[in-house]
Amino acid sequence: MNRENALKHVKDNIKNKNLLKHMYAVEAVMRGLAEIFCENKDKWGISGLVHDIDYDTTADDLERHSLIGGAMLEELGYDADIVYAVKAHNKVHGLERKSLMDKALFCTDPLTGLIVASALISPAKKLHAIDTQFVVNRFHEKTFAKGANRDQIKACSDLGLTLEEFISIGLESMRQINDILGL
Repeated sequence: MNRENALKHVKDNIKNKNLLKHMYAVEAVMRGLAEIFCENKDKWGISGLVHDIDYDTTADDLERHSLIGGAMLEELGYDADIVYAVKAHNKVHGLERKSLMDKALFCTDPLTGLIVASALISPAKKLHAIDTQFVVNRFHEKTFAKGANRDQIKACSDLGLTLEEFISIGLESMRQINDILGL
């Protein structure tokens, strides 16, 4: 599967512009992590791009979210490891995160929301206006960006990364697509 096909599949299924931006952000961070770990950047990026492919139809039913997406991806011919990573990123299912890609997708998903929320409270409302420490400080504010699951983000330790390292990689990766994200 290549990115062009993956992007077509995403756009065929996702109409919410903010959700698309989230998926682009997860793709970027997954590519950044793949580079750090000398993994396949295209495969990891695609897993991030398609991870919420079913969300427009399952947002109100998290018990089905990612299982439907995994089935869609399987039917479309995606590699089994991408399909599994997509299924395992939803903690509701309790699936073991076996591979490094599974673990990366799990903790990256909420990180992008934390970084976006951090950028939006800066006066410039831009990713270049914040740094890692700014995001770390927001991470520790319990009432800030409540939807960004802190325990899930802290699972970056399963990748052998500190919170600061993980946030730094995420922020730098998202800055590379700041024009797409509008940040």
